[in-house]
Amino acid sequence: MSAEPTRPGTSTASAVPGAAAPPDPRRWWILAVIGLAQLMVVLDATIVNIALPSAQAGLGFSDDQRQWVVTAYAITFGSLLLLGGRLADKFGRRRAFLVGQIGFAAASALGGAAATFGVLVTARALQGVFAALLAPAALSLLTTTFAAPAERAKAFGVFGSLAASGGAVGLLLGGFLTEHLSWRSTMYVNLLFAAVAVTGGVLLLKRPAPTTPPRLDLPGTVLASSGLFCLVYGLATAGPRGWHSVRSLGFLAMAVLLLGAFVWWQRRSPHPLLPLRIVLDRVRGTALIAVFITGVGMFGVFLFLTYYLQHTRGYSPARTGLAFMPMSGCTMIGAIGSNMGLLGRIGGRPRIVTGMLLSACGMAWMTNLTATAPYVVDVLPGQVATGLGMGLITAAAMNLGTAGIDPRDAGVGSATVNAMRQTGGSVGTALMSTLAAGAVAHSLAGRRPTPDLMARAALEGYHTVFTASAAIFAVGAVLTLFMLPGGLSVERRHGAPGGRGPSAR
Repeated sequence: MSAEPTRPGTSTASAVPGAAAPPDPRRWWILAVIGLAQLMVVLDATIVNIALPSAQAGLGFSDDQRQWVVTAYAITFGSLLLLGGRLADKFGRRRAFLVGQIGFAAASALGGAAATFGVLVTARALQGVFAALLAPAALSLLTTTFAAPAERAKAFGVFGSLAASGGAVGLLLGGFLTEHLSWRSTMYVNLLFAAVAVTGGVLLLKRPAPTTPPRLDLPGTVLASSGLFCLVYGLATAGPRGWHSVRSLGFLAMAVLLLGAFVWWQRRSPHPLLPLRIVLDRVRGTALIAVFITGVGMFGVFLFLTYYLQHTRGYSPARTGLAFMPMSGCTMIGAIGSNMGLLGRIGGRPRIVTGMLLSACGMAWMTNLTATAPYVVDVLPGQVATGLGMGLITAAAMNLGTAGIDPRDAGVGSATVNAMRQTGGSVGTALMSTLAAGAVAHSLAGRRPTPDLMARAALEGYHTVFTASAAIFAVGAVLTLFMLPGGLSVERRHGAPGGRGPSAR
């Protein structure tokens, strides 16, 4: 599947289809298959959210247990991504893609048939395991399929729009399925996605030419996977337990030690799991930070805007999903449009900085949410600005984060992008949950909790969350403005092996 890189000395203008090896004539169909797989992985992080109350009533688990239906997926997915990326490099991305799809479908079937809480959580954890194999394989296949700069920009625009809007699509689909079928259908629907993706993968993805596979770094794998597990678990428990929890702080401290040991080992390992050149490159490192910040803000939006629409406005699950459609549509417009027309000729830094500022403005607008103002006044403007912003950020950052990576490292490089996104989502969920709980507790302190007071306290919690998200995106705008070179050209980076070529036009 690897496309021939641009020859040294070839100008950016000449890097068009036909300048190198002829592109695969089925590449746009391949993009459709890869995009479907990405959509399935991303929407599964949110599709279960709306179905949780129904699942809780059906299986009879407590409110304290409820979070683990979501957290089990996040923990296994986030902690195993680097390993999944290296396995894709070692055993072949086509094989990893197909195995990941089939395993994800089997885990979904187990979850749909779950008769107990334990089986459901186990199924969600298994979904995360196979998603950690599938996600980096899909992104690395995209990276190696589209080499021509113009086509690569379009492909990443489509892929980025699915990555950024998949959460909102999951809420829409989850609401419809839960309301009209049952919570189990939110798991079974993955079998349809997987059937189409596996069929397309078998028919369209070429078997790669034999190469010398990279050797697995077992000590690095143990350190990275256990460190990421401790990080995601510590963050996940910090929300309900509080940041002062000894257990949460203990896991976070262990995560710092393990990940520090991982970095130390990667400098000395003859076959590192994550070659540090991938993340120490200035442009790629900044792009990864942008992906992380977007994950923090995006997951907070989905979670707490869902609470607001259902609990404060009384929307049904299906209506809540529909209420997210403007943001989802604007995300797609922002992501696809960012690499086309006038915007396509603008460097990476203006696109990412503009996206951060738009997202910050959207979050700031929603700090004034009320319980009675019309949706088109209270919610819609903030959704439009945030959606456009997240689309701009995701398309440009994911492209820059994978441009110029040696094809042998495409899997682990793609896994790093996904790991930053997933870790950002875990940080966002934990941070926003803690901030919201603190704001609600402060509003209720010393007062009799009447229904009216509880409603006003909930709004205070939402306002606090959106204020924090606005601040995070504003900080992201400043960081990317000063860390990314001016006039940054994705095309020049893509043509430079290892991403160390010229980075400014």
